[in-house]
Amino acid sequence: MTTEPPIPDTAVTGAAKKRSARSLFAGLEIDSRLLGMIAALGVLWLAFNFLSHGLFLSPRNLWNLSVQSAAVAIMTSGMVLIIVSRNIDLSIGSILAVVALIMGLLQTEWIPNTLGLGLNQPYIWIVALVVGIAVGALIGGLHGFLIAFFGIPSFIVTLGGLLVWRGASFALVSGRTIGPLDSTFQLLGGGPRGSLGETLSWLVGGLAITALIYGLLASRRRRRRYGFPLRAIWADVTLAVFGSLVVWRAVLVANSYPWPSELAKQYALEHGIRVPPGGIPIGIAIPVLIAIGIAVVMTYLGTSRRFGRYVYSIGGNPEAAELAGINTRLTIMKAFIAMGVLAAIAAAVTSARLNAATNGLGTGAELQVIAAAVIGGTSFSGGVGTIAGGVLGAVVMQSLTSGMVLIGVPTALQDIVVGSVLVAAVGVDTVFRRRTA
Repeated sequence: MTTEPPIPDTAVTGAAKKRSARSLFAGLEIDSRLLGMIAALGVLWLAFNFLSHGLFLSPRNLWNLSVQSAAVAIMTSGMVLIIVSRNIDLSIGSILAVVALIMGLLQTEWIPNTLGLGLNQPYIWIVALVVGIAVGALIGGLHGFLIAFFGIPSFIVTLGGLLVWRGASFALVSGRTIGPLDSTFQLLGGGPRGSLGETLSWLVGGLAITALIYGLLASRRRRRRYGFPLRAIWADVTLAVFGSLVVWRAVLVANSYPWPSELAKQYALEHGIRVPPGGIPIGIAIPVLIAIGIAVVMTYLGTSRRFGRYVYSIGGNPEAAELAGINTRLTIMKAFIAMGVLAAIAAAVTSARLNAATNGLGTGAELQVIAAAVIGGTSFSGGVGTIAGGVLGAVVMQSLTSGMVLIGVPTALQDIVVGSVLVAAVGVDTVFRRRTA
């Protein structure tokens, strides 16, 4: 009779630690890849902060980083669903340019010259925004129609769209710069006047924390009602505390960045107030609020509505989705319409931030957005991806660019780094899918 050798205590202890860590993450019910992204972003920020001698994590740079990430995050929210459905959209940068020019021309030439009312009328920015979103939806609908109902590959349709709409943007203005834009429209781009200020920022932060806690409680009630397993109370408390701390810290950083001194003096004179000793806090920028709001709406559509479930079903198995009775053609067309609308909103944010529109806007934006979606965990194989991951990927992309600029990395080397990160992200996704297949 043979006896097996005893298992060393260290092996038992190590296995217990692995099980406890695994059970901890399982109890929180958070995507492990999303946690990995958050950890990687933290390491990236700390590294850039060390190399830039503390400049990267300064309130000024973090505030600018949030504004710079907004337009990419807005478009990434739509690109995630496009890629999940096993398609691609290479035209969003050109759509951004042509829509921005149409909105700019409406504000500076078409409406004022046609109606003879002059600039900065109270309704001009609303008309421009509505028309721009409608144009974006029509262009996205056209692409989706050709892809879904004619069976033309999305790569070909949107590559053609990239060329067509870039050419159309040049034809609209013949290379001219359109600006300055309507003063109210400019607020969509951020800046000191396009931000909430200290009080409103804390109010928004409080509402966000309240919504987070309410969402966790509502989710718990729904699980109990339908007999689903309940998450451990400690897990819900952990998520609530961690999320609340993140929101509180984000608002604190936004309020720690003051207006430039000259602008603060001018603002104080206009409003009859005194500039506080620490300056006037800028607060959360409007484009950041827009990006967060769109991410929440797109997450809701992607996870809680029939449209989102259909998109993931099509990406997971197109043939099975069609046999199940899903109108795959209409669903894909709707996804491209949504992408066109989001490109139009990003056009408004980008042109408002620059206070001008040119035919060069959005050049290379499609590559940034696709890279952000893929880095955020969206798989080119379809059926896998989250809006939260895509938005986080947009922040990672912008953090790379901002950090390399701060430490003086040459432009050519920046492209090499970003390209390498993109290839590595796709490689990690491929390995992950093979292991879980």
